[in-house]
Amino acid sequence: MRILLDECVPRPLKRELAGFDVVHVTEIGWAGRRNGVLLASMREEGFDTLVTVDRNLQFQQNIPAAGMVVVVLYARTNRIPELRQLMPAVRDILARAKPGSVYRAGV
Repeated sequence: MRILLDECVPRPLKRELAGFDVVHVTEIGWAGRRNGVLLASMREEGFDTLVTVDRNLQFQQNIPAAGMVVVVLYARTNRIPELRQLMPAVRDILARAKPGSVYRAGV
């Protein structure tokens, strides 16, 4: 499973997903790409999962057609301490995730 962390997700959270192939958008020069272009780029480059805090993505893009797994992090802020608390739930989601689905981690 190749996981892409959206630019709104702090890069240090990669460490919380040890054991997975995780890349942050800034590491591959994809920062600033719009969601549709980002999903197409992900498909072309072999990514299958996007972790984001963008709650609107699922309403703006056709995730089932894209065939991606999208994990939306729900927290009061996108600061590392708050998002780190969601990582056990994210790992559980990743273990059972099905392509073309959107999952919610957090409140």
